[in-house]
Amino acid sequence: MPANFADRLIAATRLRKTPLVVGLDPRSERLPIKLRAEDPENLELLAQSFQKFSCEIIDIVAPLVPAVKPQAAFFEMLGPAGMTALASVVNHARSQGLLVIMDAKRGDIGSTAAAYAKAFLGHNSPWGCDALTINPYLGADTLDPFVDSAKKQGAGLFVLAKTSNPGSSMIQDLIVDGETVYVKVATLVQTLSLQTKGEGDYGCVGAVVGATYPEQLAELRSKMPNAILLIPGLGAQGGTAADVAAGFDDEGLGAVINSSRAIIFAYENPMYERLASNWQRAVEQATRDTIAQIAAETNAGRLSG
Repeated sequence: MPANFADRLIAATRLRKTPLVVGLDPRSERLPIKLRAEDPENLELLAQSFQKFSCEIIDIVAPLVPAVKPQAAFFEMLGPAGMTALASVVNHARSQGLLVIMDAKRGDIGSTAAAYAKAFLGHNSPWGCDALTINPYLGADTLDPFVDSAKKQGAGLFVLAKTSNPGSSMIQDLIVDGETVYVKVATLVQTLSLQTKGEGDYGCVGAVVGATYPEQLAELRSKMPNAILLIPGLGAQGGTAADVAAGFDDEGLGAVINSSRAIIFAYENPMYERLASNWQRAVEQATRDTIAQIAAETNAGRLSG
């Protein structure tokens, strides 16, 4: 296994010929009826249903995509049972050959940051994740423990730069010394990316940039030429395949595109009405359709050439 996360992610992307990442965001009221907990107030039963649903998603998408992105919050809200379920989901994803990007958006100072990094990063960590999303808005020094751990463990980081939510502009778009805050974050990420490069052009420190801001995505791609971009917001949040085109380099690399609800709850979509009785087939078809859309609208299409 290559020691550098960026090298591993790019290798997996080339193998699957797509940059699509499937987000695992289970929600009790949207699960297929057969998988819903009999008692929605019973956290143990809910955790079991989340685990089963997520693991079945993994089985469907494992031959098609390089990675999955569990959203920790949906498991954390179920307490200890949810965390046990999340651990099982991570282990199952790894057993199916998928990289695991934990979306937990951790961020803290000093020894606390180091503890978060030790908890999540690397296959030898308690959570065994390949990468973690982190929050830089406590300052540059809060990233150091995460970066140190990522380098040692062959893991990756995705630093929040320009997020996909409508309210992100309140802080991220502020002008400070002639630059937006998100550009200042990008400059730091680029420095860290250069310091953590593997055998290829990219480092293990990447950035989160939302598909819902295509102009800023293009700007940030130019500011971070050595950082892999994790681009959420495709599908349910309104981002399109065309919106993410600026995230890729000439080879169709340098970015991974996350889609969650539009894929995992595809059986609810009128487009897949014919598959409504078989939610797994709807998920598979939605995954294949999203892969095709990204390939048609971006340089990622070159991966299958």
